[in-house]
Parts: sequence; C-alpha cells; structure tokens
Amino acid sequence: MTNLKQIFSNKKAFIPFVVADDPDFDTTVDSIVTLADNGADIVELGIPFSDPVADGPVIQDADLRAFAAGVNTDVVFDIVEKARLQTDVPIIFLTYLNIAFKYGYEKFCQKCQDLNISGLVIPDLPYEEHQELKPIANEHDIDLIPLIAPTSGERIEKIAQTATGFIYMVSSLGVTGVREDFSTQLKNTIDRIKKVTDVPVAISFGIHSPEQAEKLAAIADGVIIGSAVVKIIAQNTANTQQDLADYAKSIKDAIAVKA
Repeated sequence: MTNLKQIFSNKKAFIPFVVADDPDFDTTVDSIVTLADNGADIVELGIPFSDPVADGPVIQDADLRAFAAGVNTDVVFDIVEKARLQTDVPIIFLTYLNIAFKYGYEKFCQKCQDLNISGLVIPDLPYEEHQELKPIANEHDIDLIPLIAPTSGERIEKIAQTATGFIYMVSSLGVTGVREDFSTQLKNTIDRIKKVTDVPVAISFGIHSPEQAEKLAAIADGVIIGSAVVKIIAQNTANTQQDLADYAKSIKDAIAVKA
C-alpha cells in the first residue's frame, strides 16, 4: 500500500483540507503548494459534491464557489497534475461515493494512482459496504481511509482492524465546522482503536486553533483541519497564500511540542 502510515512514525501529522477549484484552479494549486511548503504532512483535497452530508456551511459555501468556477472530476485531477509539478506532498481525496461510482471505480482509481493520490476518505461509504470499492483501491495502491465517529459503537474494532493508511477520527457529532468543545470520549475511543491496530489515528471536525491542535495531538497521531483553512482561502485577498503559510506554521509548531 502507500506510505501514509509511515508519515506518522516520528511526528504528529498535520493534514490541512482544501476544496478543489475554490475559488479557482490556480488558487487551489497555489494553496496545495503553500501548505506543503509550510508544514503540511498530507494535504486532503475535497472533490466538490452537491450533497456533502458530512460538511458544514463553510465547506458547503466553498463547494458552491467551485461549482461556479466550473469544477468537475477531471478538473480536480488536472489540479493535482499541476500541483505535482511543484510538490510531491502526499495527497488524499475527500469525496463522496457517487463521484467515484459515476466516473467508474476502475478509471477513478487508475487516475488516482497515475497522480500518486495516496488515499480516499469517503464519508458516505459505510464499513458494511466498503468491499464495493476496497479491492479496486488495493489494486491501485490507494488506501481507503475509514472514518470512526462517536456513534460507531460496537463497530469501532471492526472498522479499525480493516484500516490502512490512517484512521479518520471524527471528533464530535454533527458536520464539519469550527468548534470550541470536543467529545470527552475521544481518548477512550482512541484507546479502543489502539488495542486492535497500529494504524495511526488523526482527529478531525472542528479544530481551528493551535491550542486545540496541541491538545488533540497529545491523544492522537495527527490533526486534520478543514473549515479554518477554507475560511482563509475564502477571503481571496492578495495575502491569502501568506496567511495560509502563517497558519500552517502555527499549527505545525503547536503539534511539534507533542511529537
């Protein structure tokens, strides 16, 4: 499989999220490169979707801006191809299953492999249905990264035991977006995961400040930050890339304390 697991081996990983083609093609390429150059260990690139059930208002608005720019799946692949001229940072896609299904699982995974996409996060693909895609992803050396949430209950161990790359730990109930409080059960859930697998766990949903990142990195192997990054891009000013760079450095410095 990929080298995603190894990325976490000697540090806490910082995984920022950006929406592809928000607000346009070149900005997304620049944002991927900026984040990679300023501390991102993995970049998560969201493929805009009409019904993003896991995403809150900030990312929904970013999807709408991308649709206005004319985004489609081929445009997303083109963005990655151009970014690859400047960075070899590991990239994963956050997508919804219908996008890959409509494109064709085999064709989609082959294109991902060609562009060195390391993994797929698919919020609406439940554990019980993951075999629909996992064998094809495996054939193309792509990790199918599972989500575990506070509501996963008795399924936690089953999901964790089949995980590759890393596990996407949802911090709290609801959709993405900035939060001040996180589930008190996070550490207990991560402890359960660690009893059955050595696959790293990265926490997502709601993290926005260096202080939060530092606190959550203490109990996990990495942090995923989406809405706070997307908000910076949404400002769409002449300082956007510098603001992204400064923010990425602040998060990386914060979690390095816990490495």
